[in-house]
Amino acid sequence: MKKKENVLVFCAHSDDQIFGPGATLASYAKEGKDIYTYIFSYGEASLLWLKRKVAVKTRVKEAKKADKIIGGRGVFFFGLKEGRFPDEIKTKRIVRRLAKIIREKRPGKIFTHSFNDPHPDHRIVYNAVMNAISDIKYKGDVFAFDVWNPFIFRKTFLPKLYVDATKTFDKKLRALKSFESQKSSLIPLFWSVWFRALVHGFHIHKKYAERFFKIIE
Repeated sequence: MKKKENVLVFCAHSDDQIFGPGATLASYAKEGKDIYTYIFSYGEASLLWLKRKVAVKTRVKEAKKADKIIGGRGVFFFGLKEGRFPDEIKTKRIVRRLAKIIREKRPGKIFTHSFNDPHPDHRIVYNAVMNAISDIKYKGDVFAFDVWNPFIFRKTFLPKLYVDATKTFDKKLRALKSFESQKSSLIPLFWSVWFRALVHGFHIHKKYAERFFKIIE
């Protein structure tokens, strides 16, 4: 019996994996691949009016609900505090933990933030993942996804992967709606989700698609 392919996602916040590769992950899950998502922070800073334990519980619950919608195998949190990623990546030995996860899961594909993303936490996650990959000389495919950067200016020469999202785009939208505590901040981003899906779909003659930059193969 052929072993299932593992797909790993490393992201900064609990909705990034849906905004970026959500429809692609749903497609892969539908194909029988096992999707595992690792999130650097709980994202409790977006719920400052709540006690930390309540905020964390809320964000974790929402992430798990979204993961269930796309067919993922689970979400796991490193618990880094937002705004303190550089220090806590060192003190919590995140790069070493990433390397261990990759060794154990032996994924065929890894998805993480784009090198173009203007959000500092996203770029820090990208660098941490790339350091872990370099340390263990990972040989699988690594893809970068976009969240905050609708326009790309750097490294556009890299190979691109387009994934037909037509049949799973509705799952992506439903998963995004799982993050009820983030409605005010998510609404402004919805236009970019639709716009990018339409533009990328045009490139492969589909209604919707998601595009990724291939960093390593």
